[in-house]
Amino acid sequence: MESHLDILIVLVAGAVAGFVDSIAGGGGLITVPALLAVGLPPHLALGTNKLASSMGVLTALGRYRGGGLVRLRDWWLGIVCTALGAATGTLLIQRLDAGFLGWLIPALLVVMLVYTLLSPDLGAKASAERLSRRTVQVLGGLVLGFHDGFFGPGTGAFWALALVTLAGLDLRKATASTKAMNATSNVTALVFFVLGGKVVLTLGLAMGAGQIVGATLGSRQVLQRTPGFVRWFLIGSVALTAGKMAVERWLG
Repeated sequence: MESHLDILIVLVAGAVAGFVDSIAGGGGLITVPALLAVGLPPHLALGTNKLASSMGVLTALGRYRGGGLVRLRDWWLGIVCTALGAATGTLLIQRLDAGFLGWLIPALLVVMLVYTLLSPDLGAKASAERLSRRTVQVLGGLVLGFHDGFFGPGTGAFWALALVTLAGLDLRKATASTKAMNATSNVTALVFFVLGGKVVLTLGLAMGAGQIVGATLGSRQVLQRTPGFVRWFLIGSVALTAGKMAVERWLG
């Protein structure tokens, strides 16, 4: 039985994570450790986190749709491919070891961090497409959907950078559009975690309530501020994600 303190801890963690995740991703850096801290084993922490994060990302997506930054009909192909990738990844993570990705993802995040730091005008305004948006949706959906279902960290940042550098979106619209695919992969993964009995409903709903509050406040900042504001949140999220994962691998 979860204590009142446990519920308070996950509620507060969810609010902070929802704020950060709605802007640049990386909320799992806060929520998963909080769930582990209140005594959940890793498989239950991952499943419960998907419930909470689904509530937060759907809130952010709704806000961005209302603010005119994203139209779901423009991203239907990415949504479908993301669902397929996430379903495959979620099924595999319950059977396979994620050790290889534990080394690969921090390395890719460091490359992304350096690139973002060296590109001060990244996503400041829309640019020409390097790949068709349809191609980005198919490749990104299958690869990043799989990653989010199988492993998770860095998915939002990878999507945002792909949409800026390959699809030509400015960073605000990229952040908003990313939420359509994030919501898809989170909800898809959640379904399989629920079917596998790996979700603690009480803690997931409490953390999800916090995520709704945080996502509402964070998405408001994106709607009101310039792409430069989002860029610095993205840099912080990528740096913390890469650092945390690298330390865990070295100490592990």
